[in-house]
Amino acid sequence: MSVYLHDIPLNQAQAKFQEALQSADLWRVLSVEEIPLDENALGRVTAEPIWAQISSPHYHASAMDGFAVRAEDTVGAQPSSPIQLPITNYELPKAQYVDTGDPLPDWANAVIPIENVESLDENGQITSVIRQPSAVRIRASVTPWSHVRPLGEDIVATQLVLPAGHILRPVDLGAIAASGHQTIKVSRKPKVAILPTGSELVPIGSALKPGDILEYNSLVLASQIKQMGGEATRYPIIKDDFDLICEKVLEASQTHDLILLNAGSSAGAEDFSAKVVEKLGTLLVHGVAVRPGHPVILGTLDRRPQTAVSGQPSVIPIIGVPGYPVSASLTVDIFVEPILAKWLGRKQNELQTEEAILTRKIVSPAGDDDFVRVAVGKVGDKLLAAPLSRGAGVITSLVQADGLALIPSGTQGIDAGEKIQVKLYRTKSEIEKTILAIGSHDLTLDLMAQFLAEKNRRLASANVGSQGGLVALRRGEAHFAGSHLLDPQTGEFNISYIRQYMPNIKVKVVALVGREQGLIVKKGNPKGIKSLGNLSTRSQERDALSSSKRSVQFVNRQKGSGTRTLLDYYLNQLKIPHEYIAGYHQDEYTHLGVATAVASGRADCGLGIAAAAQALDLDFIPLFQERYDLVIPKQFVEFLTPLFDLLTDSRFQEAVSQLKGYDVSIMGTIILEDE
Repeated sequence: MSVYLHDIPLNQAQAKFQEALQSADLWRVLSVEEIPLDENALGRVTAEPIWAQISSPHYHASAMDGFAVRAEDTVGAQPSSPIQLPITNYELPKAQYVDTGDPLPDWANAVIPIENVESLDENGQITSVIRQPSAVRIRASVTPWSHVRPLGEDIVATQLVLPAGHILRPVDLGAIAASGHQTIKVSRKPKVAILPTGSELVPIGSALKPGDILEYNSLVLASQIKQMGGEATRYPIIKDDFDLICEKVLEASQTHDLILLNAGSSAGAEDFSAKVVEKLGTLLVHGVAVRPGHPVILGTLDRRPQTAVSGQPSVIPIIGVPGYPVSASLTVDIFVEPILAKWLGRKQNELQTEEAILTRKIVSPAGDDDFVRVAVGKVGDKLLAAPLSRGAGVITSLVQADGLALIPSGTQGIDAGEKIQVKLYRTKSEIEKTILAIGSHDLTLDLMAQFLAEKNRRLASANVGSQGGLVALRRGEAHFAGSHLLDPQTGEFNISYIRQYMPNIKVKVVALVGREQGLIVKKGNPKGIKSLGNLSTRSQERDALSSSKRSVQFVNRQKGSGTRTLLDYYLNQLKIPHEYIAGYHQDEYTHLGVATAVASGRADCGLGIAAAAQALDLDFIPLFQERYDLVIPKQFVEFLTPLFDLLTDSRFQEAVSQLKGYDVSIMGTIILEDE
C-alpha cells in the first residue's frame, strides 16, 4: 500500500522520523574526535565540558608599567606631602620597576603606574632614568592589589571553561588556550550526501536549451549543511534511471551519515525516490502537510553487511527533498536541522520571533502548515510583514525575505491588518534601518536599493500597483509608494488619487523619473503591431491580417496598477472595449513580468516600460510619456533623508539614465508638499 500524500501533519512526520532514528540508536551525538587547538576549531561543537588545567594568570602579574610597592608604605602620601621610596641601599627595596605582565615581587602587593611617580637620582633630583632610579617620589597612596592581576583573576584551575554542546567562537579558543589545553574534544561533523536527480538537470555554466534546468539545489543544500555544522558531499547529476539511482544511493550510504535525494519525490512517471527508498530500506513518510515542500520523503536505508564498515549503524536515514528550490531549502531547515543538532550535541538553531502586522491578505490551504516568506519593516511604531511571491520555485523570494511566517494547519488564511508571528532572518537593527516601499513596480527601485545600501539603509519593496501603494500608505504600512496614476479628467498624475485614497494625510510628492510606456513585442515584431488599435479583435478582422498576424495575444498589468489605468484611459479614448483585447485579464505584477511573458511566448505583446524590453532584448513601440512619483507621508520625511540625498546624487542619476526610456531631468522635483 502506498503511503504517498496522506497529508501527515508536520509534527507527526517529525515524530515518526525521530522514533525511527531512536530505534536505530541514531538520536545522539554520533562520535567524538580530538582536534588541535587552532583556528580550524572555530564553529566546532564541544563534545564534553572543558575544565581549566591551569589558572590564568598563574602568578600575581603587574597590570601596568610602573613600580611594585607595599601598599602600606604609601599611606599618607599626598600632593602637598609626597613620600619618597628608595630603591637602592636596602636589602629589601621599597619599590621595584615592573613592566606590564611581569611577576609581582614576593614582598609587593600593589603597583603604581609609571605616570604617577617621579624618578629621582642619588641627589634627590628628578631624572629621566625610569627603570633604575635611586628612588621614586609618590603623591598619592594606593590600596592593596591596585593595578595587579592576581593569580586566577581570569581562570582558576579546575573551573568550568565551557560546557559540552557549545559552538566555539574566536574568544572561546583563547579561553581554552589560557586554561592550559592544546587539543579539544569535539563532536564529529555529520557527513551528508546530496544526490541531485533528473534527466532535465544540467550543471551550472551549461549552455541552456528549452527544457534544461540548472542544477543549483545541491549548492544551496550543501551550504545549508555547512552552516549547520555538517560536512556535505555534492554528487554529480544522476539521470532518471531507477537502477542507477539505487546504485548511487547505496554507494553514498557506505560513507555518509545522511542522504538527501533531491527531486523525484513526487508521484510522476519518473519520480523514483520513494521506490528507491522502498527497495533499499523502509519508507516511513511520503507527503507531509506543509507548504511549500509537500512531497517530502522520510525513510531509512539498510546498510549491506558485505559493504558496511565496522562500527557503523545498521541503518542510515534518507530524506527525499522536493525539486523546487524553495521547497528544498525549507525541507532542510525543517527536517535536517533537528537531526544535525542532535548529532552534534548542540541546541537547535532558533530564529528570533517577533509579532508583525500583515499588510496583505494571505489565503492558505486549511490542512497544511503554510510557511510564507515576508519582507519586514518598521513603519512608525508598527512592525509590518509584506508577503512575497509564494511560488515553490521562486528562490529569489528567499533572498528578498526578511523573515518567515507560519500559518498553522486549520487556518484558511489571515486577513490584512491581523497580527502574525514572524521568524526573522535579519537582526532588529537591520529591520529598523529598512525602508519599506509598497506600490508600483519600477526598475529604478532596484538601483535605488543598491545605492541606499551604501548609505547603511536597506530598501524592501512589494509590488502591488499604484492604487495598492496608496492604500498601504493610508493604513500606515509603508514609508513611501511609487505611483503613476493618470487622472482621465485632468490629465494630471497621482494628485487626485492621493486625495481620494489618503484623505487627511499630509504628504510630500517627489518626481522620480519620466518614463516612456509602450508595447513590448517579440524581437522583429513578427505580428507587425504598431499601436493599441492592432490589439482589437475587430481591428484584426477588418484589416484581414495574414494568419501569422491574426489573434494578437496581450498580457496586462494587474488591476489597480498605474500601467493598467493608463491602458484603460487610452482604450477609452480609442473607443476599444476591453472585451475585444485577447488577454486583457491575463495579469502580471511587474514590467519585467510582462516582458518575460512576451519573451517566453505566452503573449505577443504587453504594455510596459522601455527598460523592461531592453532587459530581455525585445522590441519596443513607444506610445506615451508619464511621470513616476514617490508619495511620502510627511511623518517619514526625516527618516527618508538618505533617499532624498540619493535623488540629487549624480552617480544615481547617471545609473538611471543608462536605462532605456527614462528622463532624469525631473528627478527630485517637488510636485506637492502639504503644510
